[in-house]
Amino acid sequence: MRCAACGFACSFFWTPALDRDKNEFMNTKTFAAVVTFALVVFQASAENWPRFRGPNGQGVSTERNLPLTWDATNNIRWKTGIPGEGWSSPIVWNDRIFLTAARDEGTQCHVICVDRDSGKVVWDVRVFEQARLRKEGKNSYATPTPCTDGSKVYAVFNDGSVVALDYQGKVAWTNREVSFYSRHGLGASPILHEGLLIMPYDGSQRVDQAGNWPNNSDFERTGWQIPWDKSFIVALDTQTGRRVWTAKRGMSRIAHVTPFILREGGTEELISCAGDCIQSFNPKTGERLWTVYSRGEGVTPSPVYGEGLIFTSSGFEATTIRTVKPGGRGDVTATHIAWEQRRGAPTQSSLLYVKPHLYAVTDNGMLSCYVAATGEVVYQERLQGAFSASPVYADGRIYLLNEAGETIVIAPGPEFKILARNPLNEKTQASIAVSQGRLFLRTAQHLYCIGQ
Repeated sequence: MRCAACGFACSFFWTPALDRDKNEFMNTKTFAAVVTFALVVFQASAENWPRFRGPNGQGVSTERNLPLTWDATNNIRWKTGIPGEGWSSPIVWNDRIFLTAARDEGTQCHVICVDRDSGKVVWDVRVFEQARLRKEGKNSYATPTPCTDGSKVYAVFNDGSVVALDYQGKVAWTNREVSFYSRHGLGASPILHEGLLIMPYDGSQRVDQAGNWPNNSDFERTGWQIPWDKSFIVALDTQTGRRVWTAKRGMSRIAHVTPFILREGGTEELISCAGDCIQSFNPKTGERLWTVYSRGEGVTPSPVYGEGLIFTSSGFEATTIRTVKPGGRGDVTATHIAWEQRRGAPTQSSLLYVKPHLYAVTDNGMLSCYVAATGEVVYQERLQGAFSASPVYADGRIYLLNEAGETIVIAPGPEFKILARNPLNEKTQASIAVSQGRLFLRTAQHLYCIGQ
């Protein structure tokens, strides 16, 4: 028999005694309890997408029955206009979607909540103003993807300011202590861990002490082309917004990398890459545990984990996929690099691990598949278009979204096989979110819900 509350075959709700006295069973209190339990079961089985690249930032979803094909009119559940600019990716928690945008030439910072089922904008809150600082041309003034713990949503904007809102759109707190500047703008996203919001700030020199822009000097190049010691990571209390710890990088340069929490052997490490290093920190205290030094200004791809290895890709200088063994203390550069590979290394899109392979797509659309354990190239194939968004694995497929809004779906494995090409014909650089049987894509003008 199917449950009246959820429609699923919940036979454990029924016993012969209940069948003999259905009137007693269906009293208001009992039925309400059944409905509540069924909703809890349903929500527990549906996967949320609470941060950049989903659960723990790996770009991997356990969702099934996702659409394989779509276009601007087919398999589109809804399409909602999103005013302003922003390349933050959507995040999803139960029936709510969150994203950010900047308006009025990037100065007005907005956090937006959208209903997952209808696409209706539930609220659109202007949280504060920011200065219109310099940024790289492809970047936006609202690029960091927000994150959520199910009770509040947390967002960071281009000047480094942080805001927390409840699910009704009320601002819980703001923290504007960090006066961030990078000649590229801000691209990393915050993450959550045990009551802490953790955010890296890997910027560059802004102005001299008199507030002037020096010309033709090393000053303006510091932090961009010249390593400096001002990069850091901040952890804020999610309840109050107060700073709990600050972790110093040491010497490094500009980066836009979102960290993740590595859980291995009963321990937890915060894995975070900067312009010239791959580092591990204690996520509770900010203590730096180990460092691998790796040249690479403007590092953007976020690290992933598999085969007992951390997979990273450096930036626009000496672009290299660099694979690191976790553990150790101090400078482990000489001992903990497992393998390196320059062929097909990406500078913007993050890597994707699908056992036993590692996948990468370059800015100009070269897709590479490697043996994750060794770095051996399995294949390299040219895709159509330019790529900024990071790939996603879901429902046994790999989804690759190019900047023209076309999602190329391929089969995982050692043989290159395109399963579908799905055009939307709108510019996009945000990454796909996957939740509850649907895909969520942000373009320059719209948020799309794609589902069968």
